Amino acid sequence: MKVMGSTDKSKRDIILTYLNKQPIDWQKVLSEVILSFDCTTGTIHFLDADKSILELQAHQGIPGFLLPKIAEIPIGKGMAGIAAERRQPVEICNLQTDVSGVARPAAKETKVEGSIAVPMILNGVLYGTFGIAKPVPYDFTKGEISKLLDIGAEMSRYV
Repeated sequence: MKVMGSTDKSKRDIILTYLNKQPIDWQKVLSEVILSFDCTTGTIHFLDADKSILELQAHQGIPGFLLPKIAEIPIGKGMAGIAAERRQPVEICNLQTDVSGVARPAAKETKVEGSIAVPMILNGVLYGTFGIAKPVPYDFTKGEISKLLDIGAEMSRYV
């Protein structure tokens, strides 16, 4: 991953520590990414290429009644599915007031606002997506998005 400052390097090192432990505890990886970006909520989905479905691998801060709705996400549906389809991050500054149609209606039930879904891509191959969110309106910076893409590439090595 490409990171600049010593704080970023220590965050990267912590995430890599969890990725290098076998078996990988994807819940701990997600928790560390959420913490590193001062977020409260997140998901990791792995791609089942045969079905063109993203399958939930880890989650934090998601209400239990929403889990069945996010257990499997078709490519092209919702933030994660669109990020996978476009192979680019999909961001919403305030999920609660968004009217773009990118986020599924049930997504508002998470009560989060600033959200981003990031594709996990390595050497041009899509391995899944992960998303993180804050409880306040927020636009992720170009630097943060770059770091999230780097994290996604690193996570892809272990899927």
